[in-house]
Amino acid sequence: MAVPRVLPLAVWLLLSLLPTGLAQETPPPGCGKDLPSLYYNLCDLSAPWGIVLEALASLGIASSFVLCIVLVASLPFMQDPRKKSLVGTQALFLLGTFGLFCLTFDFIVKPSFSTCASRRFLFGVLFGICFSCLAAHAGALNVLARRNQGLPGWLTFGAALLLALVEMIINAEWLLITVVRSGPPSQSPCAVANKDFVMALIFVMFLLLAAFAAAWPALCGRYRHWRKHAVFILLTTSLSMAVWVVWIVMYLYGNQQRGSPSWDDPTLAIALVTNASVFIFFYVVPELCHVTRPGPEQAYENDAYPTRGVGYETILKEQKAQSMFVENKAFSMDEPASAKKPVSPYSGYNGQLVTSVFQPTEMALMHKGPPEGSYDLILPRATANSQAIGSANSTLRAEDAYAAQSQHAAAQDGWGLQAPAPYSKNRW
Repeated sequence: MAVPRVLPLAVWLLLSLLPTGLAQETPPPGCGKDLPSLYYNLCDLSAPWGIVLEALASLGIASSFVLCIVLVASLPFMQDPRKKSLVGTQALFLLGTFGLFCLTFDFIVKPSFSTCASRRFLFGVLFGICFSCLAAHAGALNVLARRNQGLPGWLTFGAALLLALVEMIINAEWLLITVVRSGPPSQSPCAVANKDFVMALIFVMFLLLAAFAAAWPALCGRYRHWRKHAVFILLTTSLSMAVWVVWIVMYLYGNQQRGSPSWDDPTLAIALVTNASVFIFFYVVPELCHVTRPGPEQAYENDAYPTRGVGYETILKEQKAQSMFVENKAFSMDEPASAKKPVSPYSGYNGQLVTSVFQPTEMALMHKGPPEGSYDLILPRATANSQAIGSANSTLRAEDAYAAQSQHAAAQDGWGLQAPAPYSKNRW
């Protein structure tokens, strides 16, 4: 009689479990039927946090990629070699920021073995890369603010890379220990407790504090034009510390108090997008705005040599002056000459000194008189247009003008001496 009583109970249990075992998870509104349940948070309209973070992360990925291209493309235009030596460290920082935006998608999708492993490993490594670059840059700024001569670029880049490598080793060992630990519940990386996850990020917090502390002495340096770069690092690290305090408190205490552990992934995803955005707006963009500006030394050289770089404008001005002179000369040739008004012997002078022609002095002119034909070489003849060629005595030769002036001066003088040439350099 015991067997018939057990069979109906077993059948009832099977029937009660059958709908649960055969039931499939229905896709939420906004997701297709063929989409795996792992990616429902990317399109779930009933929980739009995933869609918003997905859009922000996509925008951050595109921005980081474009800014990295702009940084590398601005290398030929950098006038300060000290800023050029920091491009490698800043490119590594942009690479870490790019990875933070990409890692956001790992926290939007639902947990699995691969997603949880990449979360636990890359979260600390990518933040370690960014904070180590900030710390190395702050150390280089201290040297620049005191000596105005920075460290070699490879040394700053190597320091940032070594600090990031330390965090890689720490995260790799921690992940291997937690996954390979004995016991079936701990063989999955998703089974890591929240406190253990935060404790694994102690070295990252140390790098954040080191970058914040190293930027302060640069504000007291002798060369003040490096202070603005230290201010960028201080703003970035200050806001990053605020973000980290908020997400750690929410991750360890807030979610447990609300009784909703399902908010763990949104909390970490929001922290990633927020901190990566702080990196972009408060460090990368200001540095790119100043990376091509010349230093005070280059600016002083440009002020001391204002003709440098304006050769083309100088050539244009000279050509314009020559064209204006040619136009004025052509206008004077077309103007009809008066027969009663004598033409000045300097009317054909074009502003050029003739040093190869003999120029007699006053003493030579007094004893021997002016050499014949000398003034034909020194002073050009006055010319007239085609309308005045036929009229006689319309123009005077240079010899006649000189003779008339000499006779007039001798008559007034009473000495019978010829007046000195008006163009002679040696005067009494």
